[in-house]
Amino acid sequence: MLQLVSPALPVGAFSYSEGLEWLIQNSKITDEFELFNWLKSELLRGQIRIEAASQSSIREALQNWHINNSIDSKNVLTEFNSWLLALRDSSEIRMQQIQMGYSLLQLFEELGHPLPDKSKNFCWPIAWSWAGLSWKLTNLEVIEGYLYSWISNQLSAAVRLLPLGPTRGQLLQSDLLELITQQAKE
Repeated sequence: MLQLVSPALPVGAFSYSEGLEWLIQNSKITDEFELFNWLKSELLRGQIRIEAASQSSIREALQNWHINNSIDSKNVLTEFNSWLLALRDSSEIRMQQIQMGYSLLQLFEELGHPLPDKSKNFCWPIAWSWAGLSWKLTNLEVIEGYLYSWISNQLSAAVRLLPLGPTRGQLLQSDLLELITQQAKE
């Protein structure tokens, strides 16, 4: 789990701000308080919550595809892939999801865990679920790690974009841990 949530995971997540950069540049988020409220709102009602909620169903389809070589399960994954990408509101964010998914699936193939057909054309949430399944993480660990990693990347971007030092960023992450755990369980 620690390796999967590491900012050193070579998928490029550190370079994406999920719209946070725009929010800061347009003075929608100007301080730590507004940043915290935005992160909290995203965990409660944002796209990240939908992606996290889909992890259980994605994992089930991946497991069926892996164990039974079920073409129906691969079709379910293809539908999830299309649906998750369609929920993203810009081509840039869709491309980000595709690039990060490809990079993670490439890494897992190199680590000895390729998808059954060695494809790499799935978006980030599906690749993440495959990583958790491959490393035998529990469903809860996968979802909690997904949310934690997203928050961590957003805070990393915020530290560079706002007058917010790394210590304050760590305090915000600590303040969000209970909500991350709660949302993962939901």
